[in-house]
Amino acid sequence: MSIYEIALTSIDGHPQYLEAYRGQVLLIVNVASRCGFTPQYQGLEALYRRYADAGFAVLGFPCNQFGHQEPGESAEIQRFCTTAYEISFPLFAKIEVNGPNAHPLYRYLRAEQGGLLGDRIKWNFTKFLVGRHGEVRQRYAPTTKPDRLATDIEKALSDGV
Repeated sequence: MSIYEIALTSIDGHPQYLEAYRGQVLLIVNVASRCGFTPQYQGLEALYRRYADAGFAVLGFPCNQFGHQEPGESAEIQRFCTTAYEISFPLFAKIEVNGPNAHPLYRYLRAEQGGLLGDRIKWNFTKFLVGRHGEVRQRYAPTTKPDRLATDIEKALSDGV
C-alpha cells in the first residue's frame, strides 16, 4: 500500500486521499487545542507559509487520545485554529493515532518510523516528515519545535526535484 492510497476526511467532512498531495513534502502532525504544545501551531503555520510555494504542506490531524486535550467537534477545532493561530494549512477530522481504532494513516506512519515507545505515538504534536515520493523520512518528538525542522524540510524539498 502506498501512503497516497490512504483515505482521509477533511475537517469539514469531505472525503479526500493523500493522493492530492503527491509530489509534495508533507509534515503530518497529530494536534490538540488544549495541550502544552498547542503554541507549536504558530511554528507549524510559519513553516507552511515559508515553504508552501516550494511544494510543502503541513497536515494537521486533531486527536483526543492524550489527556483529552482535543474534546471539541470539527467546527470548534477549526474555529480555534483559525482565530487563535490563523492556521491556513489543511486540517482533517479528529482521529485516533494509537490502539485498535488508530487511523490507517497513523498505522502506516508508525510502521515506517518507530519511536521511543516502539511504534506508538507518545503525545500530541508528534511530527512525521514525508518526502516527495511518499517515503516517511523522519519522525520528531512532540518536544521538537517546528523551527528546528527547517533544514530537514529544505533537504526534502531539494531531493528528487
